[in-house]
Amino acid sequence: MSFIAADAPYEAADFVLFGAPYDSTTSFRPGARFGAQAMRTESFGIETFSPYQNRDLEDIRVHDAGDLELPFGAPEPALALIEAKADSIFTDGKTPVLLGGEHLVTLGAVRAAARHHPSLHIIHFDAHADLRADYLGNPLSHACVLRRCHDILGDGRIHQFGIRSGTREEFAFMAEGHVATERHTCATLPRLSLPAGTPVYLTVDMDVLDPSEFPGTGTQEAGGLRFRELLGALLDVFARFRVVAFDNVELAPTLDPSGRSTALACKLLREELLAASATATM
Repeated sequence: MSFIAADAPYEAADFVLFGAPYDSTTSFRPGARFGAQAMRTESFGIETFSPYQNRDLEDIRVHDAGDLELPFGAPEPALALIEAKADSIFTDGKTPVLLGGEHLVTLGAVRAAARHHPSLHIIHFDAHADLRADYLGNPLSHACVLRRCHDILGDGRIHQFGIRSGTREEFAFMAEGHVATERHTCATLPRLSLPAGTPVYLTVDMDVLDPSEFPGTGTQEAGGLRFRELLGALLDVFARFRVVAFDNVELAPTLDPSGRSTALACKLLREELLAASATATM
């Protein structure tokens, strides 16, 4: 089963969805490995038309390549497979759209994006900083993913929004200016300015949302964004910046029996695809 309206042949598609069902480094409640498949199934409960943008998924070309078959355990083999898939999509001149999975899967796609776009920046929405040098001795953990991305990109190229959780060391790393972090809100996003044409990788950890709206995630953090606030911020990102790839991660559908978290994730992905397509056709 494909995500709703994501039925274009690969050769004709502008956007290629693929799932990374991996949560082997999850530090609290697992289940994100089921996120992408749940979104495919539940996407048929929403419309293809967006009243927010007056656009329809039926009018854009999206291919759903399904889930990668990823090994459990040590993360590097899984990251290599994610990187290879993203690399092939970039090589074919299409936009990769990654569905997690835990947040570590982003690293594989960022490795490919940075190779194809050496001046890459990351815009990151999350409750957690994910800037630990290691977690329990493991440098490849979902708690370390943005620190590993910083290893690739260096200072000044990671821009974080919604952060409200992290260790003392992570907040010190932010304060030293290695990354630009907006705590709790997206208030500074309108002031973010990048040189024209700068390639951006957009990563959204769904726990940036408040648990009252999005309980289906492994590590909830009170005080989060509301759906309309996040949607407005993401539409702003697509309108103002050159997004070359994006992902949504950390939906754990089994942790929300009501299904509202999955429904929200589906709606958000619809809006992202439409916003990305609008920018691509400008």
